[in-house]
Amino acid sequence: MLQNSVETIGCFNAILDPYNGITINKENFPDTKEEFELNLELLIDEVKTRRNLIWIYIDIKNSEYIPLATKKGFFFHSCDKDYILVVKRLKQNAIIPTAANHTLGVGAVVINEDNEILVIKEKISTVGYKLPGGHIDNAEMITNALAREVYEETGVKVEFESVISLGHFYPHQFHKSNLYVLCLAKPLTREINIYDTAEVIDAKWIDVNEYLADENVLTYSKAIVSAALSSKGFKIDNKPLSHIKKEMELFFPLEN
Repeated sequence: MLQNSVETIGCFNAILDPYNGITINKENFPDTKEEFELNLELLIDEVKTRRNLIWIYIDIKNSEYIPLATKKGFFFHSCDKDYILVVKRLKQNAIIPTAANHTLGVGAVVINEDNEILVIKEKISTVGYKLPGGHIDNAEMITNALAREVYEETGVKVEFESVISLGHFYPHQFHKSNLYVLCLAKPLTREINIYDTAEVIDAKWIDVNEYLADENVLTYSKAIVSAALSSKGFKIDNKPLSHIKKEMELFFPLEN
């Protein structure tokens, strides 16, 4: 496979990527800034005529190397809590994949057999009760995030049924977009027990019609609940796809 092609250049192990670029991971960096700068010059000179890009993951403990890279024409692409990823374009029109430009969230419409909907009240909220939900963590599947968020905020265990709405909001946190996936979920328990007491001050079951008639409930929340009552949404159907070697969730329209 292309991604597994490794070439040793100076002290670096250069991994070839699908964009005809090379990636230098944050392991096995030289011990000094002087060694890093010399090896970086060697790397650039060696690949500048045959590669499009150079990517370098710089560990936070080697943050003093960042100015040396930017001095050589590297610029910031993305980061996490313990590294920054910089890239250098070796050819003028080389394609650089877009960095992550959105956050992900999930919310739940949970309705029990008594036609009651599960709702929460947040500490920071200036409006009425809302649907439980929150951020999807890195590498977390939508259905797992759904169950986790509802349980943390209400203590109620749920099972995913279908996707009923997808919202796109901008601007959101950190000048990024936000994609918010609203799902219909089946309650497996009913007892309220708030675990996320730092953010949630109340959770309760309330009659669906009463909730929809409440003037303090956001129009957006009402629209989501109405959609859940009138539409079957998208079910999960993880059909085996032999060419995709990743964890995944696939959603398809439910049949009438």
